[in-house]
Amino acid sequence: MSLTLLTAALALVPQVDRITGLPFATRSQVLSQHGMAATSHPLATGAALDILKAGGTAMDAAIAANAVLCFAEPTGCGVGGDLFAIVYEAKTGEVHGYNGSGRSPMSLSLDELLSRGLTKIPSHGALPVSVPGCVEAWEQLHGRFGALSLKQVLQPAIGLATEGAPVPQTIAYYWGLSAPRLKKYAHFEETFMPGGKAPREGDVFANPRLAKTLAAIAEGGAKAFYTGTIAETIAKEVQDQGGFLTTEDLAQHKGEWTPPVSTTYRGYEVFELPPNGQGIAALQMLNILEPHDLKAMGFGSTEHLHLFIEAKKLAFEDRARFYADPSMAQVPVERLISKEYAETRRALIDPKKASKSFPAGNPALEEGDTIYLCVADAQGNMVSLIQSNYRGMGSGITPDGLGFILQDRGELFDLTPGRANTYAPGKRPFHTIIPAFVKKGDQPFLAFGVMGGATQPQAHAWVLCNIIDFGMNLQEAGDASRVIHLDSSQPTGERMTDGGRVTLEGGFAPEVLEALRAMGHRIGDSPGVFGGYQAVGRHPNSGCWVGASESRKDGMAAGY
Repeated sequence: MSLTLLTAALALVPQVDRITGLPFATRSQVLSQHGMAATSHPLATGAALDILKAGGTAMDAAIAANAVLCFAEPTGCGVGGDLFAIVYEAKTGEVHGYNGSGRSPMSLSLDELLSRGLTKIPSHGALPVSVPGCVEAWEQLHGRFGALSLKQVLQPAIGLATEGAPVPQTIAYYWGLSAPRLKKYAHFEETFMPGGKAPREGDVFANPRLAKTLAAIAEGGAKAFYTGTIAETIAKEVQDQGGFLTTEDLAQHKGEWTPPVSTTYRGYEVFELPPNGQGIAALQMLNILEPHDLKAMGFGSTEHLHLFIEAKKLAFEDRARFYADPSMAQVPVERLISKEYAETRRALIDPKKASKSFPAGNPALEEGDTIYLCVADAQGNMVSLIQSNYRGMGSGITPDGLGFILQDRGELFDLTPGRANTYAPGKRPFHTIIPAFVKKGDQPFLAFGVMGGATQPQAHAWVLCNIIDFGMNLQEAGDASRVIHLDSSQPTGERMTDGGRVTLEGGFAPEVLEALRAMGHRIGDSPGVFGGYQAVGRHPNSGCWVGASESRKDGMAAGY
């Protein structure tokens, strides 16, 4: 039967209500009693569960899953990238944060970049490469919250990289987009384009070079990565291709334990990591939205979408001006996420008209692809972890024989002198990847994240409003259509001047789109980056684990 005939036949069938929740839900939530993992690849979820069943902690399982993703989803992450994590420690009830982002080369100056006539750091090649922080973050997080040996934790990834695994649909699609751009860089094609082409869906891909690198880390820890042969190979590759990263830059790298910051939203406490990441933009948006009755407006209404878009614009003007490495710039975090500051910003919103621009605020009145995963264990510990190379597969710089690509996070530095995120040697760039965590009262409620550059803080606020304001469950909250506002000038430090562009997924009423246009919103017709969501939370009645996974990606949530 043709698709047309099938559609016509189905139209004659009486419609009945689903039992799986709201009409747009892809499936029911996943429930389990002992442990839960949600990742962007089924093999990573499976590895996490195997580690939990073997007696590992949520952190052991999270690192195991991340390592598998470094092999199986090189379009989103790798050991050549950075890592951020929020950890809920059940025995103390405390929420911990780790900033595993690397710094720019000490031998590369702003003057050198400007002397080349650059107005921005290139997207690919050796210049945007900063020190990869992932492996050091693994060691720090494992040392504090792990139970199994690092060798046990990394073994699933080593085995898969050696044996190979089929490439799923979404990863194959993004691999196909990246490969033509990056194959000009030495060693990329021989590692990531077997037979001279990007793997297609169902092709079995192996990476014995990465397996060897992971085995060295399993034996020697972070030292084996940041010193010795691996570090020398990384530095040589970067310098051979015109970059500045040195063995000294790698040997001196240290991540940072950093307390998460939070705001409250209708009785829930929402935690994000402070800059150099963009997590506090989600907190700023929630503060701006809180006095409004979103539930009464209705999900997907013109009023709801207009308010959300304008709140995003306000937060991102501050993001462009103030978010930077706090060790090298004054970032007024407490003021930016305060309720009082949100009140002054909220007053700028015109309920009937889209803004073309907003001024950045004055918070000192009181003298941008990625993987995300979350895991919970039987003891109640929860991990919210995000890791990325940036721009999908990263810079293209592929150190000889090591099986991974170096990140290009340095692209996000500003080259205009005197700004918060202006390039400097030994500085951490503005970062887009952000994990999130939520408490309700003094109890853990949710570990979640949404991948996708500038999409992330918008989607954090969107998902939480779906859950808290509109009563959606974890799977529905992720499956619901999203709205994304983008402005190409951010986060370079430039102000938005044209109102930006709004991209909406299918599912919103046509009359709502027309009403938004009438208010002055520019509705884009190009595909948006709507992100990739994973979540693990507690069931409100039984307290069992609840998991949800992004329907737009290849992943899954599973428990035991």
